[in-house]
Amino acid sequence: MKKFRFVWLLAMLMLTAIACSGLGSGGIGTSATPVANKPANAIEISIIFAPESKAYLEPAIAKFNESYANGINPLTGQKLASGEKPIWVTGQSGSSGTVHQGIINALVAPNNNNTARPTLFAPSVSHWLALVNYQTGRDVFDLADSPPTALAPVVMAIWKSRYDAIQAKTGGTEVGWQELLQVMNSPNGWADYGIGGNRTTVYYGHTDPYVSSTGLSTLIGEFYASTLYTAGQQSRRLEMADVQNPAVQDGVRNIEALIKHYSTRTTEFKEYIAQGPEYLDFVALEENDLIYINQGKTTYKPPEPLVALYPKEGTFWHEHPFAIPNTDWVTSEQKAAAKVFTEYVRGVDVQKTILEAGFRPVNAAVPLAYPIVPELGVDPDQPATVLNVPDPAVIAAVQSSWQYVKKQGDILLVVDTSGSMDGDKIKQAREASNLFLERMASQNRIGLMEFNSQPSLIAELVSAENTRTQLQQQIDNLQADGDTALFDAILSAMDYMERVAAGDEDRIQAILVLSDGQDTASVASLNDVVSRISAARSGRNPIMVIPIAYGGDADIAALNAIARASSTKVQSGNPEDILQLLEL
Repeated sequence: MKKFRFVWLLAMLMLTAIACSGLGSGGIGTSATPVANKPANAIEISIIFAPESKAYLEPAIAKFNESYANGINPLTGQKLASGEKPIWVTGQSGSSGTVHQGIINALVAPNNNNTARPTLFAPSVSHWLALVNYQTGRDVFDLADSPPTALAPVVMAIWKSRYDAIQAKTGGTEVGWQELLQVMNSPNGWADYGIGGNRTTVYYGHTDPYVSSTGLSTLIGEFYASTLYTAGQQSRRLEMADVQNPAVQDGVRNIEALIKHYSTRTTEFKEYIAQGPEYLDFVALEENDLIYINQGKTTYKPPEPLVALYPKEGTFWHEHPFAIPNTDWVTSEQKAAAKVFTEYVRGVDVQKTILEAGFRPVNAAVPLAYPIVPELGVDPDQPATVLNVPDPAVIAAVQSSWQYVKKQGDILLVVDTSGSMDGDKIKQAREASNLFLERMASQNRIGLMEFNSQPSLIAELVSAENTRTQLQQQIDNLQADGDTALFDAILSAMDYMERVAAGDEDRIQAILVLSDGQDTASVASLNDVVSRISAARSGRNPIMVIPIAYGGDADIAALNAIARASSTKVQSGNPEDILQLLEL
């Protein structure tokens, strides 16, 4: 299978290291603020839920608590009986993968700083419950007694113009991975499908399978597709032999080689997707996220509708289960209370709000209606084919395989050491660079360039694992002095990265520019930089440039122009924001 070369957004190259470190940057969010006052004798329970559930669970928690605070059972609407204790729920959002790791840590490494001990765990999909059981060797969760609360199929969100082009090319047949792979590997990309413009290559993206449920389900789906189309096996159930099959792994690696953009979580990802086809052609999402984008709720107004592609080979339902951990931090009284809250969420009133949020209700008394409608790009009658969930050991093997099937990257840090960066700016740039280097996945390569009156390459691209200590020392030695040749530095960095790419085009090419953007010494102009970046985007291996702004006097206009040319955005240079940068 012929490989096309694409570029990730730089900052996502270290996600695996962060995801494996515990709750990390994709961790647990702030608690939902109760509206009522907690009764003195209340049974207290906690729930950690997937971020996409926040829209309906936070109001549900507030109403549930308010009812008990007023002495009313929210299930019956009747006053509490004599001796009946009220229940009080506190809630937090957290990425399913990082919370699952926090629960594992709480059980096998209780002194770890990153632990989670909820009464209820509500991930997007039960994959995570099975993984907790498998990775701890304990029956922490009873999957048969972890009822679904909201349904969302995983879809390929594809711009309507792209979907229509595929349909026209294939004669209106069902579309799935087979057709997507044909587009990806077509000699002239979209040009072979009647899509005009300078860019003929295909842009694809998905989230991190160590953190995101959608990312994990998508990676499993890629293994299913590769098993079918690479190994020629028709099995509906993925087995360990399939995951370990070198031909299947190569097929998945070829799919992953087409990735333009990874992100930790869909919560942030969907804000960037909405920029349109020039940013991504299709991307794995939950159906509710596609609806959210088409409703115009994102920062960017989509230039055209997205449509949900339900792969003909099959997909997964995300059922948002409510699971009670069988652990010593949950009492029998709390278990009973958690079941009451679960029943409340599965009740008609909350299920109506779940539907309003773009999920499919699990309560048959709430029929499908708006927004599960074709006008918002979805099909109430799909998916027609649902994939079987593999055994937990197979899921774990798929997840761990990401280390060797995903694209690896070359990252060049370009640090402004001109006089205008003196003081806090250069200090923050050093701290941010070192934190970035610390979290860099070891299989990626990283280099260092500084610039003041002219650019200077300090360190060639070397494996992060082999260069961390030396590069940290070089970063610590950076001092601010001289004029600012920002534009010359970016062009010099692109020259260097293109020379590297000429010898190893399988790797990602990305430049991270840490600067206040105040150019005072370049021979080149801003227009030269923008034109160079824009021209490179039509190539098989375009270089991504991400500006990081320092100081209140940063030249945001220039940095924005650079970012727009590279389909990125200017990021804050504060060291404490570096982990948020990794989620873009």
